Amino acid sequence: MSEVLDETYRPSDDEPFMNERQVAYFRRKLLAWKEDILRESKETISHLQDENHVLPDIADRASSETDRSLELRTRDRQRKLISKIDSALKRIDDGSYGYCEETGDPISLKRLDARPIATLSIEAQERHERRERVYRDD
Repeated sequence: MSEVLDETYRPSDDEPFMNERQVAYFRRKLLAWKEDILRESKETISHLQDENHVLPDIADRASSETDRSLELRTRDRQRKLISKIDSALKRIDDGSYGYCEETGDPISLKRLDARPIATLSIEAQERHERRERVYRDD
């Protein structure tokens, strides 16, 4: 593949959808996002290991436990996000990236730029959310 790294390039609607430049752009964006998450994750693990000491004050201990719990929840969300990024990268490899899983129509470039792991067009996502609201247990 003859992809030229152009940091100023932004996908636009006046070029063929998911052409080589757009695919390369989204691949780089997803890989950079994944790298950032993994780096933050390593920092979190390091921070949790550093805070492994026992605090004598019960209030300090409670605060530390709350912080630890929050960091672990954040890490779990990051793990799920990495899984979605990996799925998006697989879709890039198999040629289905950028197309709505429900309708097969192209997902808007603005949506993909804002949320590169999107699998549904805005319209399909809105329908999905409306259905969820109808069937949600309150």
